Formats: sequence, C-alpha cells, structure tokens
Amino acid sequence: MVFSSRVEHLDREVAVLTHQVMVETFLDSFRQAPKELILDFDATDDRVHGKQEGRFFHGYYNEYCFLPLYVFCGEQLLVSYLRPSNIDPAKHAWGILSLLVKAIRARFPRTKIVMRADSGFCRWRMLRWCERHDVHYCVGIAKNSRLLEAAKSATEVAEEEFNKAQDKQRLFSEVRYAAESWDQSRRIIVKAEHSELGANPRFVVTNLDAPPGFVYDNIHCARGEMENRKMSSSLDCLRIERAAINGGRINFGFCFQA
Repeated sequence: MVFSSRVEHLDREVAVLTHQVMVETFLDSFRQAPKELILDFDATDDRVHGKQEGRFFHGYYNEYCFLPLYVFCGEQLLVSYLRPSNIDPAKHAWGILSLLVKAIRARFPRTKIVMRADSGFCRWRMLRWCERHDVHYCVGIAKNSRLLEAAKSATEVAEEEFNKAQDKQRLFSEVRYAAESWDQSRRIIVKAEHSELGANPRFVVTNLDAPPGFVYDNIHCARGEMENRKMSSSLDCLRIERAAINGGRINFGFCFQA
C-alpha cells in the first residue's frame, strides 16, 4: 500500500514510496501483533508564502494556506498529505483509513483498530464503513440544539452540583442520536461540565464498548498528545514543508496503490 503526497523537489514516485516505507517501517517495528492501534486523524493549516499554485484563503485560520492531512499512530507519523484548503477537512480521510486498515490487517488480522478524530471528521458514511469493517471509532461531534436537549438532564445535574459545591463539576452520560442525514442512531458520549464560566458540554460519537467517562477521558482526550506530535512533526524532515517553491508545481494528486 502506498500513499501519494507532495514532497518538495521530489517526483511523484518517490513521494509514493516514501509513504510506503513510513507505513511498512511502522508495522515492522512490532515483534508481535499489538492488541490495539489507534489511528489519529487531523487536519491543520500550512501557511503559504507568495502566490503559489493551489493556494486559497481559509476563514478559520485567517490566512492563505494549504490544509494537510496527518495520520499518527502513537509517536509514528504514517501520513502527511498536502491538500488545498478549499475542501472539506475530512476529504480523502475515508480512503486513507481504508488503506491503512488493509495494510494493518494484512499483518495483524486480530489487532483492534480505532480511528480517532475531532468533529471535522464526523461523517456518517465513514462511521458506517467502520461499523461494517469492524473498525472502532471515537470522533468528536459538534454540539447542536438536539444534542443539547438530549443531554439536558445531565447538564442540569452538573449545574445543581456546581451550585452546591461552588466548584467545577464534570459528569458523563450517553444518549442515542442521529442527525437527519444519518442512516441510523449512534452512541453519543456526553460530558456535562459546569463551572463559574457556565455550562461546557461536549459530545463524542463512538462504537467503543466502554463506560462514558473512560471513553471521553482516556481515549478521546488523549488526542491532545496527537496535537503535540503534529507540532513536533512540523520541524521534522518528513513534514510537508511550508511552501516556498522556486518555480515548482504542487502535486495534489491522490494516488493509492494496493
């Protein structure tokens, strides 16, 4: 399995082989099959310098940038794929997840695979693919009026406990929820938090079979470590370099070979 990404001043074939080596080296590092592998997906800004091919202004980051997709597993960077920023943050994630799962299963067919990501990757078709292929997921989901209503009992208890103790309160519950576009309802973990700043509810969609508090604190919140690794990777030679191209052309091609 290989991934195509833009690496400065290298041709497409070398970029493909580089990602193949990254994935295969990671899998070769295990002396025996791991019980579980968590694949962290994230997108971030990669600011451009000058009027470069494929640049677009991104309102959230308030700058001209690309929107590379990163995939980590533990400390290992598996994918660094450069994309234009005028796209859905989840674009190509489904295909990359499918190929990573295929590569892992070819080596370790019994290893539990978990896809972890923020709400930018909450796409029901990708969740359904995970369910059909025995892949677990733990993905943030943006709050909305229906979710807030479903979590009302938990948030009210958190507020009551705060008023009694005058100290921040956190409690967890779960609900079943389906957006209007979804094919079915799914398990939603609710973090009901109340402090002097008011209510701070958060939601995670998952098919993991574990208590709500464990899923949120021990699995979902561990994404913070991924953020640190992503920042560190920006200094590593494997990162997608900040674009300062001298006459080169950006290759946004998306080429998978199995």
